[in-house]
Amino acid sequence: MAKRNRSIRRENTTATEVAPRQPCPCGSGKRYKACHGAPGGGNDVYVARPFEGLPSECDIVAMRELVPAATAPLTVKTAGDRLVQLCTLLPMAAPAMSRESGQVWLGLQVQHNFGDPSRDLAAVLAKALESEPGIVGLTESPGQGPRLQDLVSGTSLDVTVHDGFDFWLADVDDTSGTEAALEQANQASTPTARLTSVDAAYWTDVGTKEHLRWVMPEPEDQLLDALARLHSAGQDVIAPGARLVGMFRAHGLLAPVWDLPLGTGAEALEEPAAAFAKDLAEALADTSDLTTEQRAARSGLANRQVTIR
Repeated sequence: MAKRNRSIRRENTTATEVAPRQPCPCGSGKRYKACHGAPGGGNDVYVARPFEGLPSECDIVAMRELVPAATAPLTVKTAGDRLVQLCTLLPMAAPAMSRESGQVWLGLQVQHNFGDPSRDLAAVLAKALESEPGIVGLTESPGQGPRLQDLVSGTSLDVTVHDGFDFWLADVDDTSGTEAALEQANQASTPTARLTSVDAAYWTDVGTKEHLRWVMPEPEDQLLDALARLHSAGQDVIAPGARLVGMFRAHGLLAPVWDLPLGTGAEALEEPAAAFAKDLAEALADTSDLTTEQRAARSGLANRQVTIR
């Protein structure tokens, strides 16, 4: 009975909840019960879904956790006519850069985490807009300042996926001395493409196999129910030979992951992904009780989750 109860608790842990013995999503390396899950624990308030309300929330989560090299311009109310660009990764994992061209670049893949990535981004953006050209970072918690949602307008982001990090030099005339660092970064980058038929779905080739990683906005419980319905009906095969192998949990959202046969490519996924999105919408609208087979499928999916943050 004890094992069964532990299993039930794991299955019922949603993206806005963290089990006491799981790693704290703040990235401290401590268990949740000894960090932000403790009374008064953690140095800052942990926000489970920090990018909610931002344009293209799912793409932002993908850029922060899953995509090697991508950019998207941001419309920032306080930036005047200066270009502000959201980037997956900047040189030396910099939080932000004030560029000689006058542009401001914000990095999503950074080393620090003060509990609310959206507030961190807003704080470093404000610093970068006032700084001389160079790297801008955070050395301490930004406190209770504005969040990125307070500064950004618009309803969607225009995400561009790059083959590597040559975009680091897009507004630079003199590139001498940067070749080695750029080559090293490019070697670590994997081929990636964003599907155009659906939102926030990214194909990638990691060498030994290909994957489709698709960040979805629906609440975890409803999404797991819908995926279980499709899985038990054999409707979750996104392409011939593909297999839904699990999902990532990041920043309050789930990202189902399919393994794909080598040679599939991104283009072959466009129509099947659009068809799957329609099937998923129908499954999400189905509020009937799960069958025994569907409950078993749901349990299997819930046990194949990896929490990133």
